[in-house]
Amino acid sequence: MLQDVKDIQNRAVEKLVALFNDGRSNKELTFKAPTGSGKTYMMADFMNRILDEHQDVIFIVSTLSKGNLAEQNFEKFEEYKNSYFTKINPHIISSEISGEERLFIPETYNVYVLPRDLYKEGGRLKRGSMNGFLEEIKWKQKKRIVLIKDECHIATSNLDELSTYWDRIINFSATPNLTRKQYPDVNITEQEAVNAQMIKCINWGDDNETVEDAINKYLKIKQEYLECLSVNPCLIIQISNKNNAEREWVEIKKSLDKNPDLKWMYIVDKEKDCDTNENFKSKKLKVEKWKQYAKQNKSLIDIIIFKMVISEGWDIPRACMLFQMRDSKSKQMDEQVMGRVRRNPILLNFENYSPVAQKLATACHIWGIKSEEQKKIIPITLQDANANIQVKTTKLKPLSEKPDFSLSDWLRRQQTPVTYKSIFNAYKDLKKIRSEETQKMCWNFADTYEKWQKIAELAQEINKESEAFLYDYTNSMDVNLSPVSFSLSSHFTETNYYERISDWVWKKKDSQDEFSFDSKAEKEWAYVLKVLSNKFSKIIVKDLFGNESKEIALWGKNFLPNSLIKFQYYNKSGVHNSYPDFIMKDKKDRVHIFEVKSVNIGKIGIDNEEYKQKVLELEECFMVASKKTSQLFYLPILRDAGWQIYRYNNGIKDILTKSMFESSF
Repeated sequence: MLQDVKDIQNRAVEKLVALFNDGRSNKELTFKAPTGSGKTYMMADFMNRILDEHQDVIFIVSTLSKGNLAEQNFEKFEEYKNSYFTKINPHIISSEISGEERLFIPETYNVYVLPRDLYKEGGRLKRGSMNGFLEEIKWKQKKRIVLIKDECHIATSNLDELSTYWDRIINFSATPNLTRKQYPDVNITEQEAVNAQMIKCINWGDDNETVEDAINKYLKIKQEYLECLSVNPCLIIQISNKNNAEREWVEIKKSLDKNPDLKWMYIVDKEKDCDTNENFKSKKLKVEKWKQYAKQNKSLIDIIIFKMVISEGWDIPRACMLFQMRDSKSKQMDEQVMGRVRRNPILLNFENYSPVAQKLATACHIWGIKSEEQKKIIPITLQDANANIQVKTTKLKPLSEKPDFSLSDWLRRQQTPVTYKSIFNAYKDLKKIRSEETQKMCWNFADTYEKWQKIAELAQEINKESEAFLYDYTNSMDVNLSPVSFSLSSHFTETNYYERISDWVWKKKDSQDEFSFDSKAEKEWAYVLKVLSNKFSKIIVKDLFGNESKEIALWGKNFLPNSLIKFQYYNKSGVHNSYPDFIMKDKKDRVHIFEVKSVNIGKIGIDNEEYKQKVLELEECFMVASKKTSQLFYLPILRDAGWQIYRYNNGIKDILTKSMFESSF
């Protein structure tokens, strides 16, 4: 998994833990994260950290009762318990007992998964079982009970009557309900998740396109998915709930009949209304079985047709297209439904795939009515594909690729411990090796228990050896074989920081020249480069036949969506990618790379010391990268109203004023 994804998840959980431990914070906290960002993983991480600090805490995780979401959460918690979070001890509360006996809830666990509709009038759990259990835990055992509301945007009125038992309430959702005062205390934004490639960016379909257009688009994408990802993609078609559903289904069926090779599945509210043309499996299977089959990457189901609501618990990472059949009663695209097609299907091993496959896996196609937030996302394309800039990027080699390093030789030189750690502590130490490639090297080497035991015992020393090599950029940094360029298309989110620019690489579909930036510092540096390009760096672009085209300044913002322009650096948490803010090519064919910073206002979610540390880490990276790539790297830092510009050229650092920087061109 990408280190950037881990960092975002870690920072979010750290903030939630800090708020939980802060006696001044509200009794009820809300955690907002987009669908596909690892919400269940972060929930388990949060519980694990709290349980590690507080032995007197018990968690009740209330989940939606529809589908098998409770079972999914429980199975995930069990998986995480065995591999990551050893402090959690989960149990699922179930009604599967015979006769009329009262439900028994054991008291030996610390995480209880509760399907929320299980506690209802006339249900066994409400006949004293739940209250008796909570009474025992809270008043006799003196434990603090924390209620976690998964998918908190769905009302939980049946559980609200138990509020006297809850010491704290933690809400988790991609779409918290603000009318119930679920204001996010911790928030992973959609743009942040897209930039880190946690979730897919959205390519919006044209309002005039039909379901047949979407199917034709799917046919093209299907071939690309199979070739690059070995995954069969999925198109979801969402139809109306009531009056127009049958008419819409007739329209869809006409388009499906034109493509008889495509396999489809039609699911509505009742099991008896499920239909399919897939003959590979028996149509007599229950809807839940069909849904499980459709989730699989190799499933032959190409198209899934749903009524308006798609179960929150049904995750289909291979789904990459969503078409909404709209009527007068459907004015807003439901974010929960959009989340079904935004999961990254190769997130866990993303960097093992080619750039083409990565780009394919991090984009989805949606036809529907945009939310106000989505309306702020502006698509852009290159003004002239011939006027692109070739940028040499860098990556860091793992310890296993160090020429003079042999793990077996290194182990022989280490002193054998007199006593060994417990197998559990040794395993935990091995998991703490920060480089995934170094961890993989260790696991590949340990083909016997004796080897595994020695490696696990010396895991901390191996980690130090790995870190020392990764920090040694002179030896660990490699230049990627193929230079990369700006992507042919990207997008940005409208902000209050904008600048009018017409003479750079990007253009908007509406032909307007107003572009937004992430910060005041970025906006002001864009203005510096705009003025500079007008003075010094315009060139005449020629086509293959030598014909001159219009003048165009070869510079632009490195907008993150679809970008391959990145440089790897290392810090205490692992390998990271730095995506520079701006790229410029001057008339002498020199490539200039800019990462803009500001010391005036700290970034949200990053404290000042962490921010300063990142600047120092980038400086070390840029110093060596400038020598290995023969490109010029800059850290322009906005201080008060002026610029202090650090330039790295062939491994040499200079400090420039704005006028000195301009004169260098």
